[in-house]
Amino acid sequence: MTQKHILDGYKIIDFTQYLAGPSATRLMAEMGADIVKVEVAPHGDPSRSFPFRANKRSAYFVQQNRGKKSLCLDVKNEKSKAVLTELIKQCDVLIENFAPGVIGRLGFDWETVHKLNPKLVMCSMSAFGQTGPLSHLPGFDYIAQAYAGVTSVIGEPDKPPSLPMLGIGDVTTGVHACGALGYALLDVHRTGEGQLLDISLLDCYFHQHEINVQAYSASKGKIVPRRSGSHHYAVAPTGIFQGPEGYIMILALLHQWPEMCKAMGREDMIKDPKFASNDARVENLQELIKVIEGWLQSFDTDEAAMAALQAVRVPVAPILTIPQAVAHPHHRQRGTIRKISDRILGEFDIPGVPLRYSNFPDLLPLDAPFLGEQNREILGEWLGYSSEQIEAMESDGILINAQH
Repeated sequence: MTQKHILDGYKIIDFTQYLAGPSATRLMAEMGADIVKVEVAPHGDPSRSFPFRANKRSAYFVQQNRGKKSLCLDVKNEKSKAVLTELIKQCDVLIENFAPGVIGRLGFDWETVHKLNPKLVMCSMSAFGQTGPLSHLPGFDYIAQAYAGVTSVIGEPDKPPSLPMLGIGDVTTGVHACGALGYALLDVHRTGEGQLLDISLLDCYFHQHEINVQAYSASKGKIVPRRSGSHHYAVAPTGIFQGPEGYIMILALLHQWPEMCKAMGREDMIKDPKFASNDARVENLQELIKVIEGWLQSFDTDEAAMAALQAVRVPVAPILTIPQAVAHPHHRQRGTIRKISDRILGEFDIPGVPLRYSNFPDLLPLDAPFLGEQNREILGEWLGYSSEQIEAMESDGILINAQH
């Protein structure tokens, strides 16, 4: 039989909700894994109620959970625990993003699942990790972001810190978890032994400090990263400039700065002591901005100004709105933005899959599950429960399903 994708045949039991955990299993679903999404009765993943919604169906939930099988049950009931125990014995991965300790109170801590299935890899995702002084606290993306020193460097210098309007921490934590799981599964092939992964939003946020931490530490505190608004505090020109029509992002480093000077007809600035080095340009940033914006605004259009920079290979981009980005032909052609069809919501756009494999170039046809939609399939086909047993669990309110 032809392999449908790179994770074809791998079975994942997924106790995640909201965004970080589902981002990890979303990628694994796109790569062909069989994913049982365990949803806590009676309402399931809380993101089912997130906007945009129509006919009780959440586009947010659909985006993050396509290709998964929904098993909705009363996780505290002993019959449910028996179901989950048998599933764990069959699966390659258990992934959860409850607060630390919750999965243990449900009866599925690492020691228990490792005895049930020694080859299983367990991934616990949380805001602050399974250990450390903060580990007992609840938290979401922006909470971890604040503790990581990230929020403090976002925004205008004379105003309160700002929030990025996207789930950077949750999604990148999901990607880190997905990567860690891939290598852990590779290790299972080598050793025959599963292991526990401890992935936190805080750790993943800190991992993204490319300048801030090392610059502060290595300079013995002489460099203190700070909010600097539309322009980088340590690299120039790197920032957002006013063009003839809108805003333009320019990032000209090292060898690109002389080329930019030539494009602007200001070759004198190449050796000018105020602009000859990066440190000098940072020190004279306001004068630099005035020169660059004056030149940009000499063009009739943003497109013409950017073309002049692109001609000399200086990195430049328009500041696109969400509608503009969704419609951009590059994003459409590459599948960076992707149109999907949902059984309730119809057609709409979502971010595409950033993982691309030459041996598996085709996207899988995936649907997001209704709540508990695969209850009977999982219990009947995977675990061998009879129709009578399943009906009894439904009658007792242990299994839940709904058409949304």
